[in-house]
Amino acid sequence: MNTRIFSLPPLSFISPSPAQPQVCHDAVEAVDALTALYERNTRFLIDAFGALAEGAAVTGRYRACYPQVSIETTSFGHADSRLSYGHVTAPGIYTTTITRPVLFRDYLIEQLDLLMRNHSVPITVSESTTPIPLHFAFGEGANVEAYGSSALADIPMRDLFDTPDLNNTDDLIANGEYEALPGQPAPLAPFTAQRIDYSLARLSHYTATEAQHFQNFVLFTNYQFYIDEFAAWARKLMAEGGDGYSAFVEPGNVVTLAGKDRPETLVATRMPQMPAYHLKKDDHCGITLVNIGVGPSNAKTITDHIAVLRPHAWLMVGHCAGLRNSQRLGDYVLAHAYVREDHVLDDDLPVWVPIPALAEVQQALESAVEEVTGYEGFELKRIMRTGTVATIDNRNWELRDQRGPVKRLSQSRAIALDMESATIAANGFRFRVPYGTLLCVSDRPLHGELKLPGMATAFYRTQVSQHLQIGIRAVQKLAAMPVETLHSRKLRSFYETAFQ
Repeated sequence: MNTRIFSLPPLSFISPSPAQPQVCHDAVEAVDALTALYERNTRFLIDAFGALAEGAAVTGRYRACYPQVSIETTSFGHADSRLSYGHVTAPGIYTTTITRPVLFRDYLIEQLDLLMRNHSVPITVSESTTPIPLHFAFGEGANVEAYGSSALADIPMRDLFDTPDLNNTDDLIANGEYEALPGQPAPLAPFTAQRIDYSLARLSHYTATEAQHFQNFVLFTNYQFYIDEFAAWARKLMAEGGDGYSAFVEPGNVVTLAGKDRPETLVATRMPQMPAYHLKKDDHCGITLVNIGVGPSNAKTITDHIAVLRPHAWLMVGHCAGLRNSQRLGDYVLAHAYVREDHVLDDDLPVWVPIPALAEVQQALESAVEEVTGYEGFELKRIMRTGTVATIDNRNWELRDQRGPVKRLSQSRAIALDMESATIAANGFRFRVPYGTLLCVSDRPLHGELKLPGMATAFYRTQVSQHLQIGIRAVQKLAAMPVETLHSRKLRSFYETAFQ
């Protein structure tokens, strides 16, 4: 078989005209400048690719770079000590690359406004030296390779455009492992533009919904029954006018508007790996529910990507194995500590790092249980226990010698076992996203009550609706809190980025 090898002579870069730095004294002005620069540079790449796809001659390599924002401070002056973000701790230059400024507009305005008020400094908008990969210029869900001409098919894409580079896409900043070289600016945000773009693309793939639909409060579950209940409730809500929610979005970006009893459009789609459903509000403080399926790997994957959207909180509402004789099927477990035997985050967050309970989240969850069930005070102990939840990576741990696992579970005072909760909480801690866990006991393996089909059917029928409504009520309580209160200082390390 003959193999054709195509090679290009060295080509010079073709780029947009250099953009002059712009000093801004207003956050809206700064975000407008970022938007204009980003739109110009991505349009340059898209137009260049379109021309080549239509047969234009190859005359060079095309490159355009992300915009960036920077501040410079000269004082050690302290900002309001009550704030967990919105300030830097030492004099210096701080910068971050920016992507999708339209998507992140409200977030960027808030972060930049806090910086300017806390430090009395302007914001500088300029062009970075970090190239925008062609795939990310097109946005979520684009299959760039599918649009090329036969001529382009003979030339490797990376010979003509910058493509995603995993060597420069990591979590060093968020993990607290980033070390700036002498003379380099310090990071202003926990994620770089290319890291964000990578996750936006992954979110679209895994959830079959666009990033613009995700809300600031996220519920995770590990059972489809919760999705079915949520979807039925949300559709009914839309048909009745929305009650403050503006739209309901299902996989495939199928949108039902408030006041409507059916979607605006129907898009045929295969169900994705982790389908997401979004009950939207105009201020993004609605509810996103994601069925993450079973296992810590899924839990880490989805939270790795949702984290770049900087949600205000995420909660796990799923099923667990009850470990105490006093528990019954259908009882609730409010986690206040976690045993991490999931292992998927060991390289990013050592197991010796404690994952603290967050008071605001705990109070919202307990209050929601009281309101939905009608139990309160000492009576609440009849149906709910607060304690340690253990997360394991082996679903069939019962089939091995149980003496080791059971001894560890007993020594840790664990009251429940699952495969996702500690992972979600640990990634919340790692990414500074407030987290919480309320589980429902669906089996008791140490006491002979296994999760079998007949038992499960009766259990799901009676408990899923109540448990979901508790999660929704808890989210609504969190959404009513001031954002500054919810983002706890417990989640901030010695050296933090100014952006939340």
